[in-house]
Amino acid sequence: MIEPRIETISEKKLIGKRLTMSFAHYKIGELWQSFVPRHKEIANNLTGDLISLVIYGPKHFIDFQPTNQFERWAAVEVANFESVPAGMETFILQGGLYAVFAYKGLNTDNSIFQYIFETWLPGSNYTLSNRPHFEVLGDKYQNNDPMSEEEIWIPIESKH
Repeated sequence: MIEPRIETISEKKLIGKRLTMSFAHYKIGELWQSFVPRHKEIANNLTGDLISLVIYGPKHFIDFQPTNQFERWAAVEVANFESVPAGMETFILQGGLYAVFAYKGLNTDNSIFQYIFETWLPGSNYTLSNRPHFEVLGDKYQNNDPMSEEEIWIPIESKH
């Protein structure tokens, strides 16, 4: 299937909106509907990319349940936090090692995540790191389009 590129990133500053949800009570549509109409109010963004970031608890994947809660962000990367629009928040994404998967297809198809967590990760030289996961939605991203392209960033660390 897909082989990722392994990349080390430095810290990123993000501005956006967040919601707590679970896979059983998934509110991603609500989150993005509240963010997209306002994301142009963020004046100092570094790219035109949108970032869909998830903060899972340390035991989320160890004892996986559809009701496990997590925090999901809709955000953009910015140069600084000098101008934060009302109703939005800041987040500092710490740097580190990531496996980056170039994905093309429907964003409702979860088979890519099954492949990453059930096939690629166990067979790789890496383990999952307890840092945020994120997707970069660039200019080739189209919601619910089979030709849509995005990057899936999975936090990893070398097996010892």
